[in-house]
Amino acid sequence: MKNPFLSGTKVYLRPLEREDAPLLVPWINDAEVTRTLEVFYRPMNLQTELEFIENIYKSEHDVVLGIAVKQTDALIGATGLHRLDGKNRRASFGIFIGEKAEWGKGYGTEVTTLMTGYAFETLNLNRVWLHVYEYNERGIRAYEKVGFTREGVLRQDRYHEGRYWDTITMAILREEWEARKRQVR
Repeated sequence: MKNPFLSGTKVYLRPLEREDAPLLVPWINDAEVTRTLEVFYRPMNLQTELEFIENIYKSEHDVVLGIAVKQTDALIGATGLHRLDGKNRRASFGIFIGEKAEWGKGYGTEVTTLMTGYAFETLNLNRVWLHVYEYNERGIRAYEKVGFTREGVLRQDRYHEGRYWDTITMAILREEWEARKRQVR
């Protein structure tokens, strides 16, 4: 493992490095990869990605990590906690698996579990929330497996593929996380 920060069964999370930028850029420019992401709708170049990697480690409101497969050390995506709010003890969660050959292997659920645990057990947050588009059924299943619940719907919030889609707000609270952990034991 290369510089692991959080480790699961199949994947580990590590800091992104400048050397990762050439791998990340094609994923961010792939419409199939970014169709489930809120922030990417313009082309990305290498310089912009390098600047993002440099700046993310200066941010007090974001924790962004690369997702690597334990067996191969291959970087397959990125995840993060964003809009960290220490006063209200909350953050938003995001994830993408850019390597399409790795889709459907349960990595998203494991990463979501690792980051949610980090949010509650290390950062002492009380709430982790996310937005997910209604057509991202695989993402919704993964979030529900970890314990996120639907809180509301932003109706026709996203224009994509020629029509408007709803955005679902989901969240998990610390007390729900802890109750799930007690059930597993």
